[in-house]
Amino acid sequence: MTADDSYGRLDDDDYPAYTMGRAAEMLGTTQGFLRAIGEARLITPLRSEGGHRRYSRYQLRIAARARELVDQGTPIEAACRIIILEDQLEEAQRINAEHRRAVSGHTADI
Repeated sequence: MTADDSYGRLDDDDYPAYTMGRAAEMLGTTQGFLRAIGEARLITPLRSEGGHRRYSRYQLRIAARARELVDQGTPIEAACRIIILEDQLEEAQRINAEHRRAVSGHTADI
């Protein structure tokens, strides 16, 4: 992989570019918080060859949402469950909208 390839991947929301320490610093939280949301299976960081956790920007956005809920007094396990349910709802709404478009396009052909 060339340096240009590496820089291009930094634009990828799913590329695990951030170490645990850097991720915690960016979120203004502790590494323990990141471990806790990992144990709750909210996010699953990739592991480097040395076994170190690496986080993507997408995962950091999820962790930031969890921190927001925890800061408001929600227990961490409940915060993780809320975020999972929010994600499932968003996906169901997307599928529903696609289905409606397909049905309305199909009835327009009749």
